[in-house]
Amino acid sequence: MEYAICRKIQDAHVLGSDGKPAGIHIEPGLWLTIPATSNPLDLKTVARLANIPHGTSFVAQGSELPVINGAPPFAPASITPFTIAPPHTPIHFPETNLGVSTPFRTPPADIPNVTQAMVNNPNIVLAQGIAGINITSTTTLRISTIPLNPPSTGGGTSNIAFLQGAAGGPNAVSAEVDAVFWIETIKEPNGTIKHQLQYTQTVLLNFNGLSWPHVSVATLVKQ
Repeated sequence: MEYAICRKIQDAHVLGSDGKPAGIHIEPGLWLTIPATSNPLDLKTVARLANIPHGTSFVAQGSELPVINGAPPFAPASITPFTIAPPHTPIHFPETNLGVSTPFRTPPADIPNVTQAMVNNPNIVLAQGIAGINITSTTTLRISTIPLNPPSTGGGTSNIAFLQGAAGGPNAVSAEVDAVFWIETIKEPNGTIKHQLQYTQTVLLNFNGLSWPHVSVATLVKQ
């Protein structure tokens, strides 16, 4: 079964001619549900197909985890880059300390609601998004462009030649995509049932000898 999706990226601080946040790009794609297979020997899986218009396409495959009775747990996420080559040593940059002024970061006035806790762990935004909400059950989808159940579960990324680079190393190759999607059932005080989607996605962009985690998180309420 296929489900069409379209992820729109906008800049909240740059307005278009219509006075609304300017669009940066659109990521068209699909969700697939794949029944259990015998060749390879795989249980039922899910997969996300997407195209990122700077020159990357990817397939991230995984599975639906057992339903949780209640809210989901959110493991910490990090934006700290690390060396591409083993042992993948973390490299800390002073720009991640919001208490230190630097010209290489968005001006504080443009990001008044961004806290140091969010920088240290972007997934804290997901926890804040469900604070005080009665979530009765959660369905979890975990996907990756690397095999989660090797060697059967598939996936991978494909980049244009410029992103891949040559002898000098990659310019901005999308090396790996990992994501977790939580579909949550909410019971409101008046008994009304509604659903919302939360997700965390990490794309590893490789350039200048480092692998840079690009983390996206969101909480979307079904209308």
